[in-house]
Order: sequence, then C-alpha cells, then structure tokens
Amino acid sequence: MTATIRLAQSGDMPAVGQLGATLMRTHYDFDRQRFIAPFEGVEEGYASFLQSILQSPDNVIFVAEDGGAVVAYVWAALEPLSWKELRGPAGFIHDLVVAEEWRRHGIARRLMDAAIEWLREKNAPRVVLWTAAPNDIAQALFESLGFRDTMIEMTLELPR
Repeated sequence: MTATIRLAQSGDMPAVGQLGATLMRTHYDFDRQRFIAPFEGVEEGYASFLQSILQSPDNVIFVAEDGGAVVAYVWAALEPLSWKELRGPAGFIHDLVVAEEWRRHGIARRLMDAAIEWLREKNAPRVVLWTAAPNDIAQALFESLGFRDTMIEMTLELPR
C-alpha cells in the first residue's frame, strides 16, 4: 500500500469531511461528555469548515491519496502568541486522520513529516498538538517524532 502525499484541493473536501467525521466519532467514543456528539450532516459541516481555511496562508491541509481516493489528511496551522495557553507563537497540528484500512502503513508519519516541514518553512519555533488521553497509538507516533508531554487537560462535568 502506497499513497501520495500532496496539498489538499477543494475537490478533496468531501472525502476530508468524511475523515473529519471519523475523527469526531472516535473522540466522542473516547469520552462522550467531553467531545461533541456526531450529528446528522457532520461530514458536510466538517468539509465546509476545512474548505473555509483551505486558502489561508496560515493553514495547510495535506492529504494522502491512493488511486484518486483520499485516505488520510493532516491539518496544521500557524498560531500566534497565546496568553490563554501561556505559549509563544507555534505551529499547531489540529487534525490527523487515517482511514482505518490504511493505518499502520506509515501514512500518518509521512503526513506529520509534511506538516512539520511546512511549519518549519514558515518559521514556526515549535509544533504543538493535542491528543485524546486514551489514544495510545497516536501518542506513540507523536513521541517517536520527538513530541513531549507539556500539558494535561482535565475536565469536570458540572451537574445541571
């Protein structure tokens, strides 16, 4: 299984929206209180949202394509100084999704390499990302790429 890594195009957004919905469902399954529940039309909504940032000079979406089919994507962005997060400017990996049948073939690593290189070329001084606490496989990938733990998100559900 080989796939080509390339910049996303408008025509890729329906497939990217499907993958984004998969990401949403995966996170919701991890923690149904913390993450947004999937809803009717989430695929189109995700596609529309990512389409809206596709031409932004501060965002990039790379896709992995095989035989004309998009099988994975990564979304990275340049982020300014954040007083809220107590960090300076950074590159941020927002999404990384690989279709289930394409996992464990090195595609996530290749997408991350492309995103990190793009951020390096844009002079990002660091790259930050968030990963769901139960997602051990993703965390192992990120650690193998040199990422280290820096924050732990904690959630308290308030009774209504």
